[in-house]
Amino acid sequence: MGLEKFLILGAILFGIGLYGALSKKHAIAILMSLEIMFNGINISAVAFSRYTLPYSLSNEPVVEDAARFILTGHVFSVFIITVAAAEVALGLAIIIAVYRSLQTILITETAELKK
Repeated sequence: MGLEKFLILGAILFGIGLYGALSKKHAIAILMSLEIMFNGINISAVAFSRYTLPYSLSNEPVVEDAARFILTGHVFSVFIITVAAAEVALGLAIIIAVYRSLQTILITETAELKK
C-alpha cells in the first residue's frame, strides 16, 4: 500500500469524525467523534513517518534501510493518544457534572450553564 491510500483513509476518518462532532446533540457522541478524528490524524502521522524522509537524510547513500526506523510519526501518535485519553477523562467528568445538575446530556440544553 502506498502513502496515498493511508492519507485517504485518514482523511475519511477525520471527515466522519468532523461530521459527527458538528451534527450530534449528545455529548458522548461528540466525544466519540473527536476520538475518530484523532485516529485519522494518527494514521496520517504514521504514514508520513513511514513514507517520507527528512531533507537532511535524503543525501545519504544508505537511506532506504534507515527510513524504516525513523519513528517521528509514531512518537507524535503516542502523544496524541495520551492527549486523547486525558480529553476523554476530563470530558466524561464534565458530562457527569452537567448531568447531575441538569439531568440531561444534550448539548443544546446546556445553555443554562451560562447564567
